[in-house]
Amino acid sequence: MLNNLTALLDSGAPAAVGDYESIQTFNGTGSSGVITFSSIPSTYKHLQLRLFVKDTGGLSPEIQVTFNSDTASNYSRHRLTGNGTSAAAFGAANTSNIPFIGQVGLPTAASTYGVAIIDILEYKNTNIYKTVRVLSGQDSNGSGGIDFTSGSWRNTAAISTVTVSLSGSNYTTASSIALYGIK
Repeated sequence: MLNNLTALLDSGAPAAVGDYESIQTFNGTGSSGVITFSSIPSTYKHLQLRLFVKDTGGLSPEIQVTFNSDTASNYSRHRLTGNGTSAAAFGAANTSNIPFIGQVGLPTAASTYGVAIIDILEYKNTNIYKTVRVLSGQDSNGSGGIDFTSGSWRNTAAISTVTVSLSGSNYTTASSIALYGIK
């Protein structure tokens, strides 16, 4: 019976609350759109990023994730998005990052923040390409959107650095991005 339970836990079943350990949290500065987590310990099975963010310019930029400072065309993604009125799906290969959440603070909604949970699976496994799954979105009293993105970094290196950047804008000082390790 214990072997069956162990197999279930190792199969990708959701982690228990106590299995998440805070590694580091960054807050926006108002003058930078780049946050980098470096020297990530290799003591976890997976990583998770939790974002509560808004850009300073009301530009609704995409958030982009890269690993180990790699900005070559080694990423791909699939994305499902909806806004309550319409839905769309698309994908891209050979990109320089994994982009998502294109609605980070709409200009018409001063208090609107985007949120996201990003799971980085098997980040230290040097036998596989790295996979991420992202659930993100924002609401502005009835308008807004939700995205579900999956992405791949086609590299077998262990991830030691994660960069989360806004395209063409800066994070507000109330923005927060936290990195967790999952046992």
